[in-house]
Amino acid sequence: MTGGAGFIGSNFVRLSAVERPGAEITVLDALTYAGDERSLDGLDGVTLVQGDIADADVVDPLVAASDLVVHFAAESHNDNSLNDPSPFVRTNLVGTFTLLEAARRHGTRFHHISTDEVYGDLELDDPAKFTPSTPYNPSSPYSSTKAGSDLLVRAWVRSFGLEATISNCSNNYGPYQHIEKFIPRQITNLVDGVRPRLYGAGANVRDWIHVDDHNRAVWSIIEKGQIGETYLIGADGERSNLDVVRAILQAFGRDADDFDHVADRPGHDLRYAIDASRLREELGWQPQHTSFEDGIAATIAWYRENEAWWRAAKAEVEAKYAAQGQ
Repeated sequence: MTGGAGFIGSNFVRLSAVERPGAEITVLDALTYAGDERSLDGLDGVTLVQGDIADADVVDPLVAASDLVVHFAAESHNDNSLNDPSPFVRTNLVGTFTLLEAARRHGTRFHHISTDEVYGDLELDDPAKFTPSTPYNPSSPYSSTKAGSDLLVRAWVRSFGLEATISNCSNNYGPYQHIEKFIPRQITNLVDGVRPRLYGAGANVRDWIHVDDHNRAVWSIIEKGQIGETYLIGADGERSNLDVVRAILQAFGRDADDFDHVADRPGHDLRYAIDASRLREELGWQPQHTSFEDGIAATIAWYRENEAWWRAAKAEVEAKYAAQGQ
């Protein structure tokens, strides 16, 4: 699998190692700032290969020796894509192309992990949700390169008969997420006695799902999904950014308004919402983490108990945000 030292990928490896004992898992990860080999500590049957998914000489022998490629690797931070889109083009487009070509040569089953951000956004008062037939309308270099990678997968299925599926998921939360991201940044700020920071008025809505629920859904698609099809993964977890910050503050025993507003991000999408009915009805998947508050409490506990995992990166992350006025 690719990207297995990142947030969602490392949780997928951990879940797979526990629930599928005896499986041999090879992780290909570039170990950029967002990947951390410590996220795979203590796991049996896992081999980590450091390398670039856009490097065919690295990719080809790994794919040739595999029964299944699960493609998590991606540059994924919207703010970073606005500052410099080039790594997003290389990893998300050229990297996906390189993996697809290897899978085509060797007849390897392929599952592509993508995002709901390829669909653009919805109005805050719109009752609609994203479905597999929603037209793509990406709004950032990140989401546009993910949209392009999805289309590459679909083309390789149709043009070359590649055995592949796609999943587009809503926002994940849980352990091992880099502290530049919204929820772990607020948690680690509060651990340090710093008030959380909220883009604009915090009205923007995201559809949150615990990372383990996402990864179990991925396995459902791999094992039971129809080849060539797209499945949306979501757990009916719509919450505004303001509500999320207040939930975190409540878990810390702090006042609900104990946060600071910062300038909104350029092109900040208003609302994401997933219709996961196909996943539930066709494949029988159901989320296990149905209480967001309980999930946040467990996530806070993980960051408190694993400060050594994130501490070294904290000052650099906050310095970068401070330079941007955030």
